[in-house]
This record gives sequence, C-alpha cells and structure tokens, in this order.
Amino acid sequence: MPVVLTVDSRSGVPIYQQIVEQVKRSTALGVLQAGEQLPTVKQLAVDLTVNPNTVARAYRDLERDGVIETAPGRGSFVRGDGATSSVKAAASDVARRSLEGPVREAKSMGLSREDLHAIVSAVLDRWFPEER
Repeated sequence: MPVVLTVDSRSGVPIYQQIVEQVKRSTALGVLQAGEQLPTVKQLAVDLTVNPNTVARAYRDLERDGVIETAPGRGSFVRGDGATSSVKAAASDVARRSLEGPVREAKSMGLSREDLHAIVSAVLDRWFPEER
C-alpha cells in the first residue's frame, strides 16, 4: 500500500514539518513498517505539488532523527534497527507538538500553570485510570 501524505499550505506549519510529522505519526502508529520504502524525493514532490528541496529537507530531518535511512541509488526506508526506540521517540515528538497549541491557548486565556496542570491531570486520570 503506497504511503499517502498530504500537506496544507494554508496551515501556517511549514510544509517540510508537515511531512516530517506525518511520517513520524505513521511510523508510531504502525502504518509505516520497518523496512518500508518511502516515495522518492522527486515523486513525493510531484504528488504533493511542492518543491523537491522541501521534501529533501523533510527526509534529512527524518534521517537525522533516526526515523528513516537513505541508501544512495536505492531510496529512503523506515529504519528497521532500533525501530522500537525511534518509534517511541517519534510518538513522543508527535504528542509534544500536538500539545503545544492547546497549552499556548490555555496560557493566552489566562490559565495559570497550576490550573493547566489540574486540567491535564484530570484528563490523564480519565484516559489512564489504571495508572492512578
């Protein structure tokens, strides 16, 4: 099954970052498996209608983060060695980025750190009742 990535040029999030986050999320969720090949830089640029340099930057960041590996002449692949740690790191990275907006919004609404901590604790208790 081919990798399906999408970008939104109006989101305010740089396109390369959208690609990085989607690949990390797909890896963390198991949609992309270890050893699976990603589209070439050129092919993904055509598919997303973006500059190839944008895709190349995303791939470099993913390689630096240990999510993919690139073999010259063969392409880019989801890393197979140490995949557990890189998948966990990718999931943490995606979760952290997902929380940035709501935390920023709560702060702009005047909630204190303690107020936000109480809210987050209540949400965690709801979703992880067995870990109280």
